[in-house]
Amino acid sequence: MSQILQQYAALPVTGREGRFQVLLITSRGTGRWIIPKGHPEKKMTPSSVAALEALEEAGVSGTIADVPLGRYRSTKRLPSGQVVPCDVTVFRLDVSQHHGSWKEDTERKRLWVPLTQATQFVDDGGLGSFLEELSLLASSEQALLVPLS
Repeated sequence: MSQILQQYAALPVTGREGRFQVLLITSRGTGRWIIPKGHPEKKMTPSSVAALEALEEAGVSGTIADVPLGRYRSTKRLPSGQVVPCDVTVFRLDVSQHHGSWKEDTERKRLWVPLTQATQFVDDGGLGSFLEELSLLASSEQALLVPLS
């Protein structure tokens, strides 16, 4: 049985009342549209890891939820070339600051898109399905995407 990696991701959002926009960034290796994510860090909570990745990879900060929005399964290519499954836990990040420069600003592009259109940009099946499900829940006024207090 192959190893399953764990990553924590931030879903940077802005907007209200079902009109949410999400921030996508390009991956460094392939240029695919993804969300900021990273591996567990010692002495950091999963949501703190997600917030740090959003700052380093996307140049945004704000209020991160402690409770995840959900999870999706993806794959990760290791430095050895091996591809392994990866479980990604996603935390909502209400963006309040857009930084003009950040750690990976020369390596990535960022793009704000309506949540309802985000699946048209991503090409990771797990992330696409996750975003589609969130879009359906948000449009049916479920509590998943209500603004954080």
